[in-house]
Amino acid sequence: MDANSQSTPMPDASLLQLLHEDLQTSQQLLALLDEEFAALQARDLHLLEKLLGSKQPLLATLSQNAQVRSQTLHSLGHSPDATGWNAYLAGHAQAEDLAKASQQLEQQLEQCRQANLRNGRLINANQASVGSLLGILRGAETPSLYDSRGATARIAQQRPLSQA
Repeated sequence: MDANSQSTPMPDASLLQLLHEDLQTSQQLLALLDEEFAALQARDLHLLEKLLGSKQPLLATLSQNAQVRSQTLHSLGHSPDATGWNAYLAGHAQAEDLAKASQQLEQQLEQCRQANLRNGRLINANQASVGSLLGILRGAETPSLYDSRGATARIAQQRPLSQA
């Protein structure tokens, strides 16, 4: 047996452990993102603040573990990307387990990205709504009003609601 094949079980086990840890972490993150969506819909600021505090350590763990995997691949002479990962997996005893866990993690992280984008769209919509309402209250924005024919009415002068 050569030196390279003797050293592979440790990185395999370590990488598999990191992947399983990240699978659990990404499941927790996805659950928090779903809770965040519900809190955004309810505009529950206290819950949003709590969820943000819960998300930070999960994101830090995912980032740290990704960095360890990249460093491990690099130290073994592979690039820290999909090509390097596939080259590493070629011929390893746990290649199937590693590939399966990696694919599951990739799918879960994509679900997290999609949930995060969904939450971002809701945040943007809420910000636009609040901004529009503030503009109306300040008198800087003309609300869309309709006349008796259903057309948009033109109002010559707008005053802030506080002066109406």
